[in-house]
Amino acid sequence: MVETVPKFRRAPAEHRKEALIAATLSIIAEHGVRAATVRAIARRAEVTPGLIRHHFSSKEDLITAAYEHHMRRMTDLSAAPCVGVHASCRARLAAFVEASLRPPVVDPGSVSLWAGFLNTVRQDTRMQAIHEETYRDFRDRLEALIADALREAGVAVTSSRLRRLAIACNAVIDGLWMEGGALPGAFAPGELAAIGLESVAGIIGLSLKEAESRT
Repeated sequence: MVETVPKFRRAPAEHRKEALIAATLSIIAEHGVRAATVRAIARRAEVTPGLIRHHFSSKEDLITAAYEHHMRRMTDLSAAPCVGVHASCRARLAAFVEASLRPPVVDPGSVSLWAGFLNTVRQDTRMQAIHEETYRDFRDRLEALIADALREAGVAVTSSRLRRLAIACNAVIDGLWMEGGALPGAFAPGELAAIGLESVAGIIGLSLKEAESRT
């Protein structure tokens, strides 16, 4: 079998790292971390292997950068929806929960990536540090939204109680996200988001249904 040689392309420097990271993520989602060799990544990105070495000191550095990019992107997508400058704090919390449980955050490819990275995260200290940092980033944003919503409703909570509420809500969102990505045909459109809103409301003791309808 004759192997087709890709036509390597030139791209602006600011886009090269992004292209390499995107190629790495696509390979890991399809075949796992072990399949993400320098040669495979170069072919997927349609660049020479030397370009990878120019931007990253090792394949491991590229994989680490790809993992961080993926995790931060999901958090940013959850926080992206606009609810208007006059939206209530409950509406902002509802929008965050909803966005965390709808496409493009809930996606089979994202769950495949998470599963593909899992063993590497457990074995690599740098990946563990990134996992902890990105987890705390998402949880901190969620905790701040919960705190604002409760304060708006006149509900006083201690910092330790607020932390526990955020951990519990985060666990619900994570679980629904995983099931929605692994079994996309098992849920009706919007069902995961509705379950998430109801569950988070039950945990914090504050209805989010009315807030959702006004976002």
